[in-house]
Amino acid sequence: MTAAARRPLRTVVCGTGFGRHYVEAVRALDGEFELVGILARGGDYSRGYARAQGVPLYTSVADLPDGVDVACVVVGAAVSGGPGSELARALLERGVHVIQEHPVHHDELARTLRAARAAGRVYHLNPFYRNVGPVTRFLQAAEALRGHGRALFVDAASAIQVLYPLLDVLGRALGGLRPWAFADPHPQEEAVAALAHLPQPYRVLQGVVGGVPLVLRVQNQLDPADGDNHALLWHRLAIGAEGGVLTLADTHGPVLWSPRLHVPRDAHRRLTATGPGTGHLDEPSTTVLDGTAPRPFRDVFGRTWPEAVARALRELAADIAAHADPLARGQYDLAVCRVWHDVTARLGRPEIIRPAPPRPLRAADVCAPSPTAPSAQTGPR
Repeated sequence: MTAAARRPLRTVVCGTGFGRHYVEAVRALDGEFELVGILARGGDYSRGYARAQGVPLYTSVADLPDGVDVACVVVGAAVSGGPGSELARALLERGVHVIQEHPVHHDELARTLRAARAAGRVYHLNPFYRNVGPVTRFLQAAEALRGHGRALFVDAASAIQVLYPLLDVLGRALGGLRPWAFADPHPQEEAVAALAHLPQPYRVLQGVVGGVPLVLRVQNQLDPADGDNHALLWHRLAIGAEGGVLTLADTHGPVLWSPRLHVPRDAHRRLTATGPGTGHLDEPSTTVLDGTAPRPFRDVFGRTWPEAVARALRELAADIAAHADPLARGQYDLAVCRVWHDVTARLGRPEIIRPAPPRPLRAADVCAPSPTAPSAQTGPR
């Protein structure tokens, strides 16, 4: 291996919002990547941030020096009203390898992939969440589960803001997206809706992904002034198979395995939990998979997310070293885009909401016994 091949990849991060997690990941991969600049609009925060990182601030691709190897484009693309894909293509034309944060419109992605091939550079779209530790563990377990037979059903839930990565994870968990199709959302009957004290926040679609029947619930609501907040949950995904159900309970864990309950009968046709053929009943009814215990949210921001970016950066570095064709990897990303476009078109425009910030609720607030809790005698009304 030559000295040039061993040197760190000189990296510029574009964007100082979510891009800060990319900066932390680049710093953590010292010896593999080297932060050599920040590319941003040049506001006070960006100038101060670049100064704190000890690197130059650039305000245009034309300002970048020669010798930059990698750019992390963490700026919204056209689908979010931003210039991210234009920036990615300009960087590719400068001879810089690019990793771009999702989401990206299908046609934008196709154009950028073609630009990468024309430039002889590697381009990765980063759906991000598949590299979050518990999600990665879920995907590993899903692959093992497929070795024991086909999935029987999928139950999935997400918020519109993070629907694209849910579909990415779903396709990977099932071993592929095709064949896939979705029906329009189920309308809620007026008589049922009239009984609810609030409108139903979720739209429900039936579909098929990878040949597996699916129920998908999406919170199709958005606060235009605070689009990153107000999701009731981010990702919840359960895959049912002959032997049990594998569940990603939350984006950041835990991952649960719940073996299917089947109780044998004795000679008198009575259910029995003892005797021959009942050894499987010694298994826990649910097991938390190792390495998926949830972390505090502060650790999610400070550790889990930078670790996820670091995994994505290492994938990029491997493809750079292999001189990989960006179109080969990009075919799956294009397929995810097609599914995403179909689902979002069926959902329609998000409902505009402007809620107040939720009141923090700790586990102790709902788990601790309370003298005012309803007794078993009174029960619910």
